[in-house]
Amino acid sequence: MQSHQRRTPRPSKYALACALLASANSILLGYDIGVMSGAALFIRENLKISSVQEEILVGSLNVFSLIGSLASGKTSDWIGRRYTIVFAAAIFFAGALLMGLASSFAFLIIGRIVAGVGVGYSLMTAPVYTAELSPAVTRGFLTALPEVFINVGILLGYVINYALSGLSTSINWRLMLGLAAVPAIAIGGGVMAMPESPRWLIMKGRTVEANRVLQRTSESEEEARRRLDEITAAAASTHENIASANWHGQGVWKEILCPSPPVRRILVAAIGINFFMQASGNDAVMYYTPEVFKAAGIHNRRGLVGVTVIMGLTKTTVVLISALFLDHYGRRPLLLLSSIGLSLSLAGLGMGSKFLEHRDHKPIWAIALCVVSVCADVSFFSIGLGPITWVYTSEIFPMRLRAQGSSLALSVNRLVSGAVSMTFLSVSKKISFGGTFFVLAGVMAMGSVFFYLLLPETRGKSLEEIGKLFEDKDEKSSKMGEMS
Repeated sequence: MQSHQRRTPRPSKYALACALLASANSILLGYDIGVMSGAALFIRENLKISSVQEEILVGSLNVFSLIGSLASGKTSDWIGRRYTIVFAAAIFFAGALLMGLASSFAFLIIGRIVAGVGVGYSLMTAPVYTAELSPAVTRGFLTALPEVFINVGILLGYVINYALSGLSTSINWRLMLGLAAVPAIAIGGGVMAMPESPRWLIMKGRTVEANRVLQRTSESEEEARRRLDEITAAAASTHENIASANWHGQGVWKEILCPSPPVRRILVAAIGINFFMQASGNDAVMYYTPEVFKAAGIHNRRGLVGVTVIMGLTKTTVVLISALFLDHYGRRPLLLLSSIGLSLSLAGLGMGSKFLEHRDHKPIWAIALCVVSVCADVSFFSIGLGPITWVYTSEIFPMRLRAQGSSLALSVNRLVSGAVSMTFLSVSKKISFGGTFFVLAGVMAMGSVFFYLLLPETRGKSLEEIGKLFEDKDEKSSKMGEMS
């Protein structure tokens, strides 16, 4: 019996196909992170921009994704999860075209802003859709797929950088950025073949359609019936009387801004994990890796881009392994391993960078320490904090709050990401790369304490059961008394 419980569960083929299609939208952000790390070198050379303008260029997409992430909750409650993903792909497509055709820095920034709004929409909606569609035993794996696709996109961006780096600087970065329009078209078309989220359908009173989706995404009719009963009961309860075609998310923001104690605990957990995900500096490390390695003594442009390809391969492999074992080991163990590992690898990167500062002779061992530490940093991020942030955020909110609560948490994610990306070079100039990495290491040490104290384990529980983890003991006992 014990060995059966420890076996890694497998998702139904239909649920897996739907999750893959929804999560593929995240490849757009990953591609931008990967491609911009190399394109920025050529944009700086071609358009003669300063390091501050480079920060604005890189960070603007993350800052303006805040608009998309804030709007995505209300939009997905209104038109559904599926059409919101299509909408996100269409916006990103327009942004990619604008970036590829940019003739000036200002034109390029406009493209980044438009693409950022699309990214904000997709980052919230794909994990929420997947969590609502997935059976409890495989939800961790399926909801981690957006992070897998982000890493596939990063690797694809690195490969495109390497392939096009030999072209003229007036052409290569435009091709690098404009090619993002191609996957946007494919994703928008593919998502139309997906069913709608069964929980959204029930919130709209479309129980028959929801039942059909649950039948196809469950292992048995009994499981589908049990899931349908749980979701219907949650939607029709006195606190969640939302099973109506006229419900479009009304009253949700009032409940979020004036929360009950359980909702407050959920908000703290969701906002906290999203804050630390980006306060780890991972996006900045990915965007500015060539700058960090240049400071470490690697000056060949093709060599700089080549090292990032190795890093992308490492990151993609690790996040896939994490997704496969997330439902086996649970969220907390991998999250704590990730945050502690990030703290140590950032400290190692800080030491290596500090040693190389102001030295004409760059010893191989110190350069190797920086390269290994960066690879360790992105690996530890990908084994826990990267995928689990999307999983945890999308599964802990109650059904009526899930879309808009997740959009609020993701807005914090995007705001911190933009702030870190847009200040990384300036701060590093003030206190050096080494000093910056030591600060980030300290932040992740604090993150480890936060995760240990405030994030309960959610593995194997249905979305309707997870809310009980955040209730007071007296609240739980009173509910048990009512039931008996």
